[in-house]
Amino acid sequence: MSTFSGIEMGKRSLFAHQQAIQTAGHNLSNASTEGYTRQRVDLKATDPLYRPDLSRAETPGQLGQGVSVESIRRLRDTLLDQRIFAQTNGEGYWQTRNNYILMMEQVYNEPADISLRTRMDQFWDSWEELALYPESKSARQVVLSRGETLVDAIHQQYKGLRGIGDILNGDIEAVTRQVNDLSRQIADLNGEIVKVKAMGDNPNDLMDRRDLLVEKLSSLINITVDSRDTDEEYVIHTSGYELVQGMNYRAFSVQSGFENEGYGDVVWADNGQRAYFTGGKLGALIELRDVDVRSEIQNLDTMTMNFVDLVNDIHYDGMGTNGKSGINFFVEQAFINNVAGNYDRNGDGEYDSSYIFRITGGNKLSGREQIGLAGEITLSAAEGNVQVPYYPTDMVSDVVARINNSGAEVVASLDRDGRLVLKGTVADGRENPDFVIRYMEDSGRFLAGYAGVLAGSGPENAYTWEQADAVNLLAGENIQFAVSPIAHPSGWIEINGAIKSDIQTIAAGFAESDGTVFPGDNRVAVAIAQIRNTAVMVGNSRTFDDFFSEAVTNIGLKGEQASRSLETQIAIMKELRDMRDSVSGVNVDEELADIIKFQHGYNAAAKFIATINEMLDTIINRMGV
Repeated sequence: MSTFSGIEMGKRSLFAHQQAIQTAGHNLSNASTEGYTRQRVDLKATDPLYRPDLSRAETPGQLGQGVSVESIRRLRDTLLDQRIFAQTNGEGYWQTRNNYILMMEQVYNEPADISLRTRMDQFWDSWEELALYPESKSARQVVLSRGETLVDAIHQQYKGLRGIGDILNGDIEAVTRQVNDLSRQIADLNGEIVKVKAMGDNPNDLMDRRDLLVEKLSSLINITVDSRDTDEEYVIHTSGYELVQGMNYRAFSVQSGFENEGYGDVVWADNGQRAYFTGGKLGALIELRDVDVRSEIQNLDTMTMNFVDLVNDIHYDGMGTNGKSGINFFVEQAFINNVAGNYDRNGDGEYDSSYIFRITGGNKLSGREQIGLAGEITLSAAEGNVQVPYYPTDMVSDVVARINNSGAEVVASLDRDGRLVLKGTVADGRENPDFVIRYMEDSGRFLAGYAGVLAGSGPENAYTWEQADAVNLLAGENIQFAVSPIAHPSGWIEINGAIKSDIQTIAAGFAESDGTVFPGDNRVAVAIAQIRNTAVMVGNSRTFDDFFSEAVTNIGLKGEQASRSLETQIAIMKELRDMRDSVSGVNVDEELADIIKFQHGYNAAAKFIATINEMLDTIINRMGV
């Protein structure tokens, strides 16, 4: 054993305690740093001088060589981190939904005197007033004024919803770029961490930085993390696909297309396949834009289209006090100019489709009459077709109700003359157009002979939109149909210019056989006012009042769900983060206590070196001649 080995032993102790003090100081310095994990110095006894398997001096036992630093590790619970990564996407999802649902609730202005429902009620009231005073010019002025106010309210609600959709689309593009940036940074950190670990060190600060970035990424999209110890690869999955693998990562891009009204779909940049997210901020934004906002706009379009069609259908047959008839109250803008609804869907220059919104049978029916027929009606639905059976003991109203409850994207009702009316609804899938009847078939005689809709029974007489001149498959001369409207009727609805220029054009009664209207005839005004509470099937709602009630209720329930789910998620995340802080967070008192402890150790090591120095001085300088 060397005479100077004591100096080396003391030096090791000084270095070890100094490193422990510096690590405690590092912890204190980063007590407020986001994502920082406290670190600890692991001390171990240095290997003794003599080992049993080697030749050694004849001395009892092994001679200790002091202390050394084995490692500097961070205090982290890996399983707890996995739970936090798995739960953070839920917090981001519900936070985003809560914010945007609140914006959508504000668009409805319910309950308020300026809400769309209030404006609609005032419009119906004006027609009731005109029914009381059918020759009054002032009553007509009220109808026009209330109509203009209603149109403005519809426009504002559409613009509000469309504006939210535009904001969501911009946020989707921004968050997609953020996801790509975080993925790139994580992949870069993986490379640095592997290099440091290859040298035998623990890259604690780099790993803290990576965990913080992963937690931020998990708030944006749903991810799972897998650390493969064999090759030090750190892998992040999203929806079953690898997003980050070691130093490599995959990026997303936003691909715009006509199918989604110009909005962009998030796709994998390397193969163009659409990416799907079940959580996180990005998943919530896509769902809000493509499901919630789209659904609200479709509901508004459904109300507007049916409202315009029903009012115009009655007003067109009426006559104003100026003798004019055949005037629509609202302007109807068709999707195409072809009167038969023919459309070139594949763009090859030839008509290949029929865009028909409404078909009205040629025969008058009674809702309480038994049909005495059996068969099955086939109608287009969100996925494929649905079958609606009918039986001899059914009344007409039973068949109408069964159609409306079948899940078909076609609804049925009886008009004021008792004729069966079939209308296309909004489409669930983006690949299908709204307000288009896509398929209609009857195995029996209800639609064919009884209601006077189809020319015959069976598949050979089925109506399908996938051909031009499909209206020729309808029954006879008494059949009526309307071409599908342009996209989003709620954005273009306007009052007819002929009515604005002369309010006497507003019809209150129907013309008689001699082409005149009897004084006091109020049948048009009464019929239009009755639309308010008539079962006319506004989408899946029976009446307009039902529609508004369901619309306000649905958005309110969505808001309540988002708010409560967010509260629950915040409570869960708080508990998890508190648990993590108890393990990984910096405790100032504990660090100060460690500094004092290691300071005493450092002082003791210094005293030991001083003692060894005195011993050596005695040997070297005082044991001479």
